[in-house]
Amino acid sequence: MTDNTYDPCAFDASLDTTGLYCPEPIMLMHNKVRDMAPGQVLKVIATDPTTTRDVPKFCQFLGHQLLLQDESDDHYVYFLRLA
Repeated sequence: MTDNTYDPCAFDASLDTTGLYCPEPIMLMHNKVRDMAPGQVLKVIATDPTTTRDVPKFCQFLGHQLLLQDESDDHYVYFLRLA
């Protein structure tokens, strides 16, 4: 579930996975969140349509909050608050 009140200008780190395909975006997300603190927000940019399925499952499995999920011009943008 996404938080419709989230301000997409507020994030602590970003990860651009443009041009990468499953499983690379999720593997890079795993690596990135290891370097971040609980409560911080990660912005992820992707072009792989499977991320629309994988990112919410990643959040659900690891307890992260999916704040915002958006799609425009074949790009997918996600904002996650880390657990």
